[in-house]
Amino acid sequence: MTTDNAEVGGPAGAGAGDWEREPDPSDSLRTFGAVVQALREHGGLSRVDFGARVGFSKHTVESVELGRRMPDEVFVERAEEALGNTGALRKAARHLTRGEPGLAVWFRRWARLERVAVSLCTYECRLVPGLLQSEGYMRALCDSDIPPLPDDALEATVGARMERQRLLNERPRTTFDFIVEESVFMRRLGGVEVTRDLLDYVLEVVAPRNITLQVMPISSDHHACLAGPLQLLETPDGHWRGYSEGQENGRLIADSKEVSRLHMRYARLRSQALSPRDSVGVLEQMRGAL
Repeated sequence: MTTDNAEVGGPAGAGAGDWEREPDPSDSLRTFGAVVQALREHGGLSRVDFGARVGFSKHTVESVELGRRMPDEVFVERAEEALGNTGALRKAARHLTRGEPGLAVWFRRWARLERVAVSLCTYECRLVPGLLQSEGYMRALCDSDIPPLPDDALEATVGARMERQRLLNERPRTTFDFIVEESVFMRRLGGVEVTRDLLDYVLEVVAPRNITLQVMPISSDHHACLAGPLQLLETPDGHWRGYSEGQENGRLIADSKEVSRLHMRYARLRSQALSPRDSVGVLEQMRGAL
């Protein structure tokens, strides 16, 4: 790939790496680009005219407007000045994020928060949480997807999930707490061999002191989270966020009252689930029975 600024579309002296085409444009890039285009057209400027004002090529302007390129600070500042200094572009630019192949669009914001969280809490009733999945289990999940994933999308998904799992090794001072339904481990997704490897993997992953797994037994008379799976995390500045997910959608929850309700449910569920030691014992028994 050439690093010539004329090809890249940046101004003189701009770093070429900042202007590489995004392999998987994010929603925030597309939204920012649409705002730039709307303001430009409202001002009666063509892409050529606007490019001349901000010192970027017509092709770069087009790429930004279509969400294909991540604009740098120079572009944002010049575009802001050329389009009325409303502050809209500066504020919107703070929320720009790159796309992440292999992760669902609605999950990407949560995945970014995970990387800086000081505490992560997860309850799952459908499948083994992504951070605890073995590669074989991941592939079995992808194989079960409908409509079937193309080979390249499958590999991207597995790769992204394995990359995300680095959190467990790279953040030893972050606490990771998991509550998973016993029935999830009983489902032999992918067959006996995959399930055996999964249980071995989970038992190994939850061994460190900062990682806790509790199994929610099928025989429990009480259940605080029948509304579905949930996740909670604490940011470095002490704020808590929640996340809930369904089919083809996910929701990041910042409202303090909603997050508080999720906290109460999770706390009650922890008291209803098996202790970490007993949970490990249950998984060991399952493993021995295979």
